[in-house]
Amino acid sequence: MNAIELRNVTKTYPLFKVDNVSLDVKKGYITGLIGPNGAGKSTLIKMITGLIQPDKGSLKTLGSEMPNQEVDIKQRLGIVSDECFYYEHLTIREMTQMIAPFYTKWDNKAFNDYLDQFELSPKKKIQDLSKGMKIKYSLAVALSHEADLLIMDEPTSGLDPVFRRELLDLLADMIQDETRSIIFSTHITTDLERIADYITFIHQGKLVFNEAKDDVLERYTIVKGDMGLLDSDIRKHFIGIRETAVGFEALSDHKAEAERLFGRLALLQRPTLEDLIYFTAKGGRKYA
Repeated sequence: MNAIELRNVTKTYPLFKVDNVSLDVKKGYITGLIGPNGAGKSTLIKMITGLIQPDKGSLKTLGSEMPNQEVDIKQRLGIVSDECFYYEHLTIREMTQMIAPFYTKWDNKAFNDYLDQFELSPKKKIQDLSKGMKIKYSLAVALSHEADLLIMDEPTSGLDPVFRRELLDLLADMIQDETRSIIFSTHITTDLERIADYITFIHQGKLVFNEAKDDVLERYTIVKGDMGLLDSDIRKHFIGIRETAVGFEALSDHKAEAERLFGRLALLQRPTLEDLIYFTAKGGRKYA
């Protein structure tokens, strides 16, 4: 079963378009959502959560059609964003008293346990929380109503390294029973390399790939070599190239072919997710 199913989803704005995206997000796993700024990640998340509707295509979240069953679906969603959607003048306790009644499965004991774990005082006003503390509060809310799907939109951007590590461990523990699913959109791709099972790459409003992380990092390769190796035919093999005075560095999405072309003439290295984003954006390859 899939946690999310998108079929030919399109959303058009005056200067941007999410174009004919179809993908499945598997239940019981952590899926990392990556892409440059303006690639369409936030638009996809807003469609998945029902904040906006696609112009074309269909979307199922947790097996139910959006927007037909939007109210029921939102009972089962937990959302953590780097944006603050709370009333700043209220305390954590006051804000929570407004939020909790919306959820039929709200667990007040679990919520208070998370406040203790995250060292958040219920007496503190939202406006007095640091960015990292607001993220912690959002996470406490998201985890306290038995959400089946947790959507994380840049959740680690304001967190110190210690809590970032604790958060990643917490998310990894959450999916051990394989009933919950997590979508994790972030620019800190090292976090995804540590915990993600699948990677969805969006570029210029189109889907580049949606695959198991390990398969992706095995299929792509970074090639480093002397400028003399580059000619017009070789350049076509690469997604993107970075050229310097001492040589070139390039990304190929066909490791076996790169090994055949270069043999020992160049150095081949396993890429990072950041490499995939950088070279794809730099190369400007169009995706159907």
